[in-house]
Amino acid sequence: MQRAIQTALTSASCENVLVVLGANEDEIRPNISDQQVNIAYNPQWAEGMASSIRLGIAELQKLEPLTTSAILMLCDQPFVDSWLIYQLTERKAENDCGIVACEYKNTFGVPALFDKKHFGELETLTGNDGAKKLIGLYPDDVATVPFALGAIDIDTIEDYERLNNRA
Repeated sequence: MQRAIQTALTSASCENVLVVLGANEDEIRPNISDQQVNIAYNPQWAEGMASSIRLGIAELQKLEPLTTSAILMLCDQPFVDSWLIYQLTERKAENDCGIVACEYKNTFGVPALFDKKHFGELETLTGNDGAKKLIGLYPDDVATVPFALGAIDIDTIEDYERLNNRA
């Protein structure tokens, strides 16, 4: 979590950083509350990823009503860095697509930038649906940034150990 927060904070592309917490909020919040981030608690976390996306987009619009885009990131992708975040925003500036997604392992996914025109749809996701569902619905409105290491994520202790052994 700390690495994802620092990546967003050090990126020149992110004006506001919002962290959505769920199941382990009481353990995580004390460790991040001193950072320059907005924190939202998702009481519906058990529903799945969609509830955190919905809450995040709604909170972002409350904090910054004039927001024109949002970058969705996860905290379990260890190779996301501020350069990648910058590439997403630059790709958006180069063309007028509504979504800029990372491309890895023959798929598109997060981190991904969503134009405001897709906020309403992000707020209607349900269950375990995430950004990937929306990306798939609009292939003609998606630009991509290559991110080969995006397929690596840390979901379990085994994933973490595998990553450490690889290093």
